[in-house]
Amino acid sequence: MSTFRTKLKEHRLAILAAALGLGLLGIALGIAQPVGAASTTAPRQIEPADNAGCLYCHGKEGMSMTLPSGEVSSLTIDPGHFAGSIHNGLACTDCHTGISGYPHPKFDQQTQRDITMKWYTSCQKCHAEQYNKTLDSVHQRALAGGNTNAAVCTDCHNPHTQTRLTDPGTGELLPDARVQIPQTCARCHSVIFDTYKQSVHGSALTGQGNQDVPTCIDCHGVHNIQDPTTASFRLDSPEMCGKCHTNATLMSKYGIPINVLNTYVADFHGTTVTLFEKTSPDQATNKPVCFDCHGVHNIKKVDDPVYGLEMKANLLTACQRCHPDATANFPDAWMSHYIPSPTHYPIVYYVNLFYKIFIPTVIGGMAIYVVSDIVRRLIERRRGAKHA
Repeated sequence: MSTFRTKLKEHRLAILAAALGLGLLGIALGIAQPVGAASTTAPRQIEPADNAGCLYCHGKEGMSMTLPSGEVSSLTIDPGHFAGSIHNGLACTDCHTGISGYPHPKFDQQTQRDITMKWYTSCQKCHAEQYNKTLDSVHQRALAGGNTNAAVCTDCHNPHTQTRLTDPGTGELLPDARVQIPQTCARCHSVIFDTYKQSVHGSALTGQGNQDVPTCIDCHGVHNIQDPTTASFRLDSPEMCGKCHTNATLMSKYGIPINVLNTYVADFHGTTVTLFEKTSPDQATNKPVCFDCHGVHNIKKVDDPVYGLEMKANLLTACQRCHPDATANFPDAWMSHYIPSPTHYPIVYYVNLFYKIFIPTVIGGMAIYVVSDIVRRLIERRRGAKHA
């Protein structure tokens, strides 16, 4: 053993592995050091890019340690997964800056979460823009409030297996990455995910791989996720939904009209919400926004026989959330998101058409009368002046 320790001081780990063979080195390095125990051997320095040295130990299956909390923390890093990750060009010590040799420094973390809290901040060295955005997120505010279970970088992005998320040429999210977003959020929000995947949006994305439908980050943002329970989020929601539902190219693929936002803003509810958004964005309003009627994560097709709002009974139920005394005829007072036409609400359409003709005719006739009267008076005045 003394011969081995001498060679361990004199040679790099990779060279020693080749010289002594996998068997001898495996036995020598298999001697575990108690967690938190002080090292009695001078640490062997690791070269900055010497990942082979790190993976010689950490690439072994089943390598783990028991933490003081009783949790078993896996120390195994799959070399194949790491080689296929976006970080394969980095050295282990680029992130694990406190580890420069073997035996490693004293280990002070008590729980698995303590380990995460210690290392996740190293992401900001390369990803400063994204990291700074998280500082203004609902997750960071929860973390600052003492909730250590709030999501941090490595909860969403495993640094040892994370593959590329965006197209290097366009910067757009890759299709495979987009499909995986709900599963990533589900690590913390599993109940919401179960609801979302049954919705018209979630079933299309997770079940069919349809890239047109919104996923979590389209509504909530990516790194600067805001609190969805605030008044400002509520007031911004019609515009948020409108990003897709006013896109003519996108909606035409599914036969969905694009006038939903305009018709909403034009009615009493939407006009009030719009005024609040412009004048008092932090003031709560009891007027309904899109998700009050259509749902949040459980949105269904409007023609769904059980939940669809095209069904009068379902629409009445939605109205009664704010108007508990509403009767069966109450929804008839609302034209949904239709613009009146000969096929949809024809009476309203023809009344509007009548006034579009009647009002200009009346006002135009009055204008002609007034102008002709002024001209006549001017003519008479001129004639009178000549006579005098």
